[in-house]
Amino acid sequence: MADPLSVAAAAFQLWALVVVFFIVLPAMFGVSLGVSGVYIQILLRILQWATVRIQRGRQEQPGAAAPSTGIIEHSGVSMEEELVQLRLSRRPEAGEFSLSDAIYFCQKGLESIVEDQVTQRFSSEELASWNLLTRTNQNFQYISLRLTIFWVLGVLVRYGALLPLRVALAVVGLSWLVMGTSVVGFLPESSVKNWLSELVHLTCYRICARGLSATIHYHDKENRPRKGGICVANHTTPIDVVILANDGCYAMVGQIHGGLMGVIQRSMLRSCPHIWFERSEMKDRHAVTGRLRAHVSDKNKLPILIFPEGTCVNNTSVLMFKKGSFEIGGTIHPVAIKYDPRFGDAFWNSSKYNMVSYLLRMMSSWAVVVNVWYLPPMTLQDGEDAAHFASRVKSAIARRGGLLDLAWDGGLKRGKVKDSFREEQQKMYSSIVVQNDSRAPQGDE
Repeated sequence: MADPLSVAAAAFQLWALVVVFFIVLPAMFGVSLGVSGVYIQILLRILQWATVRIQRGRQEQPGAAAPSTGIIEHSGVSMEEELVQLRLSRRPEAGEFSLSDAIYFCQKGLESIVEDQVTQRFSSEELASWNLLTRTNQNFQYISLRLTIFWVLGVLVRYGALLPLRVALAVVGLSWLVMGTSVVGFLPESSVKNWLSELVHLTCYRICARGLSATIHYHDKENRPRKGGICVANHTTPIDVVILANDGCYAMVGQIHGGLMGVIQRSMLRSCPHIWFERSEMKDRHAVTGRLRAHVSDKNKLPILIFPEGTCVNNTSVLMFKKGSFEIGGTIHPVAIKYDPRFGDAFWNSSKYNMVSYLLRMMSSWAVVVNVWYLPPMTLQDGEDAAHFASRVKSAIARRGGLLDLAWDGGLKRGKVKDSFREEQQKMYSSIVVQNDSRAPQGDE
């Protein structure tokens, strides 16, 4: 009888050979064997079957709760338009305050407390149907034994087979990044060093992408960011970096960390001009802008990758872009990123999960399926300031990615509304009272 230890060792060697020759090596050369495509198609069929089964189960169960469509019914017009219509219907004297306006603002305030636009962007996107991944969907109820068995089998596959494989690929990818960039860093500055550095980075990110079972669809590749430019994108997850860098190299911008992250940052900096700041430097806006502007002025350096929202948003919207990225100068290359929520929730809720637990959740999901759109490059127009330029770029990204375009600052996730924003709303109301009332139809004389 064979020694169980020998059998286990032989099985591990076979598994390692399969991983290296059928996953790692194809990933290093950017070659797909089509396995992930077949896997996604099988998943789609299973999820479609589950959706139909759940819908049928709801019809068979009398009194089952209907899917939630939100607590408040919104009219779809702006607050300014609603207020103008309200005042025109009541015809107050031009330029005079109406007590009914205060009631309208109270109503809007209560609506914001119950269901405000900002808080919703920092919670997981609600699915129309259960994806056999979690039981967090508030509309899911027990339907049948068969559906529950599929969920149990999914747990065994995801945690017993996919998770160990993905963790192994992530370790291989990060180890290759540290070792490869450290070796390349000893070479003298030359075009060969730059080429090797880009090759190491691409290889690492491609292996890490396979470690997430990522299926990435890139659109309009002719608009890919060029050297000496700035790539700006909406931000859903730290994995956004892996998704974008899987198709091209970028100069990363961020704060210097300690521990394992610090080791990775230092090794990357040896081979490529990434821009890492000390914590004290991050607070010095002029120092940050100066270093970024110096990088962009060199047309031989990699494009800078920046997420102007400053925080992760839940894959449904784009929040306000900070104008600092648009004061640097140079060409802006907008990129829209949209994840398919059917295969897993890509949003990182940093107030709920730390980085390790979040990555484990991602690696135990079905897959990461994402669309990336490269938009045409944009530049500052004559007479346009940085804030309006940032808003114009944000709107273009939102339209292309099918996301909601919101003017709120992502900093409201943990902060208070700025006084300047309150003053802006007050000015808007006063202009309605003084100017728009003058257009109100006069009564019969």
